Amino acid sequence: MTDPTTREAPTRATDLEELLIDAEADDEQVQQQPPALHRPWLLLLGLVLVALNLRPALSSMAPVLNQVTAGLGLSASAAGLLTTLPVLCLGLFAPLAPALARRLGSERVILGILFTLALAILVRSAMGVAGVFIGSLMAGASIGIIGVLLPGIVKRDFPQHAGTLTGVYTMALCLGAAMAAGATVPLTQYFGDSWALGLGFWMIPALLAMLVWLPQARQGHGLHKVSYRVRGLWRDRLAWQVTLYMGLQSSLAYIVFGWLPSILIGRGLSPTEAGLVLSGSVIVQLVSSLSAPWLATRGKDQRLAIVIVMLVTLAGLFGCLYAPISGLWGWAVLLGLGQGGTFALALTLIVLRSRDAHVAANLSSMAQGVGYTVASMGPFAVGLVHDLTGGWAAVGWIFAVLGVGAIIFGLGAGRALHVQVTCEQR
Repeated sequence: MTDPTTREAPTRATDLEELLIDAEADDEQVQQQPPALHRPWLLLLGLVLVALNLRPALSSMAPVLNQVTAGLGLSASAAGLLTTLPVLCLGLFAPLAPALARRLGSERVILGILFTLALAILVRSAMGVAGVFIGSLMAGASIGIIGVLLPGIVKRDFPQHAGTLTGVYTMALCLGAAMAAGATVPLTQYFGDSWALGLGFWMIPALLAMLVWLPQARQGHGLHKVSYRVRGLWRDRLAWQVTLYMGLQSSLAYIVFGWLPSILIGRGLSPTEAGLVLSGSVIVQLVSSLSAPWLATRGKDQRLAIVIVMLVTLAGLFGCLYAPISGLWGWAVLLGLGQGGTFALALTLIVLRSRDAHVAANLSSMAQGVGYTVASMGPFAVGLVHDLTGGWAAVGWIFAVLGVGAIIFGLGAGRALHVQVTCEQR
């Protein structure tokens, strides 16, 4: 039993490590240890390949969005819905992951959902208007489910290196997004200016990940054999602050994934140049996604770090939208540094605001489920505003509202406290 607490949360890196170790010890007391890994390198390779596939279905659409909308006769609002659907499904389907894992085992669920992801990419590319929307929905649902399960497998099978492997996992996410953003237009041109083949190419990495992951599914032993009920989380103010910070910063991120190339094309760049700018900005996130959480745990809390990374993000966004095009790459680098930090801090806050692994799992589900649902409204709003105004200038107001909101809720979420809940075994 875990009683409500007001004990201050750990703020330094050593305290974070102690939290992870304590959580692992709690887990060992309530469930049987998994069998020893015979080929940990194969599991690690599988984890990296799976993580690489959690962003291409999202970031590959943006560089060719103008071609897709022109080819299918979609309005800007419809295009906004197209960029919104996958993000909305990230939130709506994330809560299904623990239930599926308890029934089938995490490894088998991941294998099956990888197939669903590959099928979604195929449907999106080959079935016209209906296929584009259905495939986008399926892709978002698939990514939402897998994204909840991977961190738990990392923590279970690599408990002594959970922090390092989480960093590798985050870097793989960013790398997959960058590759798809930068390569989709060249692929489209290589395939005779066929955006369908350019987008459909990304089912190949998903199939490759399935092949490498197959041994894990065959020997999978399940992750969620013991179930805990956490009470009071949805009434906790701090939990909502963490959730809304996650959602608002994610909304800005998916606006960038979905609309930044279109914005830059509207400012005079070619589709290839716009895709490369997005790709470069995402690659820069590799730096801050590792460094920002480490720096944030040096002080007494994370409030200053949250404000800094969000201000850097807003500066990059406004620079890409309004500043002279000659300085675009500098603003794109600034945007990447800011957004890598905001995303990594959002994940770090889930751990720091939780007393143990069971609370962290439930807070993660809440933050992702509600947060990504909130985040989906941003890309749709950008498409709607563009449709109403016929340009991109007014989109700056959306950036400002989301950024200020993220700072406000981030200041609450960044305090050195724990969410106050009770935890009991089902």
